[in-house]
Amino acid sequence: MKNAITLRILSLLFLCLCTISCQDQKSNEQDLMIALQKFNDAFQQGNTTVLSSMITDEYIHTNGNSKAIRKENWLTYLRKREQEIANGTLEIPFYEMDEIAIVFHDQTAIVTGRVKVATKRNNAIFNNSYRVTHLWIKEKGDWKRAGFHDTKIPSKKE
Repeated sequence: MKNAITLRILSLLFLCLCTISCQDQKSNEQDLMIALQKFNDAFQQGNTTVLSSMITDEYIHTNGNSKAIRKENWLTYLRKREQEIANGTLEIPFYEMDEIAIVFHDQTAIVTGRVKVATKRNNAIFNNSYRVTHLWIKEKGDWKRAGFHDTKIPSKKE
């Protein structure tokens, strides 16, 4: 009888621990999805202040057509882009990330997905899609992007 009670208590304890772990995972995923949306909105709007606050000091950014750059170089690019958006030279009427998959490793997450974007420059609209990989880490309770890589998805016409 004593062994049956002990077994039930251990089973309940295990179930509680699994439930807490699942809740933590779900909370982490929700927090990261909120951070991703905030980041993507800021990028679409050209909000360098928000973007700067959401990347790590050792941030690395890589595009499919250039070598990796560090935080300050990426922010320099963003400031120029922000000016173009502000003066109307560049418009981003559409920016969406879908096909999102997240893999957590403690306080780190690898996020993959597809970004679809429309840009308008000189009255010409360009529609592009990219495969993206983000590396996010939790710093002092906040998710920050630590690394990024994208590759353009060729359009069906190319």
